[in-house]
Amino acid sequence: MPRVEILVEEPKWNKEPQALRLIRRAIKLVFDETGPRTKARTVTVLLSGDARLRTLNLDFRGQNKATNVLSFPAADAESSHLGDIALGLGMVRKEARAQGKGFAAHAAHLAVHGALHLLGYDHMNKREAEKMESLEIRLLGRLGVADPYAPRLYTRAGRPA
Repeated sequence: MPRVEILVEEPKWNKEPQALRLIRRAIKLVFDETGPRTKARTVTVLLSGDARLRTLNLDFRGQNKATNVLSFPAADAESSHLGDIALGLGMVRKEARAQGKGFAAHAAHLAVHGALHLLGYDHMNKREAEKMESLEIRLLGRLGVADPYAPRLYTRAGRPA
């Protein structure tokens, strides 16, 4: 079973205990279901703010904008550390609200997405995206989280039906 180390850099994440628990469970599930069957592995999750994610996005991807999740696979394949995942609180909150999703569910989806990137999954073309998305849907379903790609119905007020 992988060890998930959560580093809370943005204190407002501590006001979301359900999200913290679900993030840990989600990442463990990804590695239990799809990860390497070798020695114990570690994943570090940085729960930060948008400014930090913007800096990381610029430094590592050359994109000067905030983002919701970033993944950093370990450089050494033989290391017991699989890599790092970073989540930005403001973007996660904004997207959850805009998409009519619960904050914890959306954070768990992004954690699953980031963990799959650590294992080499990607979505650079349609076939890869379909494979990754179907795996995300299945894993999130095991956690009781609805399909994040399903269309949402809205009322006149713009709230989920």
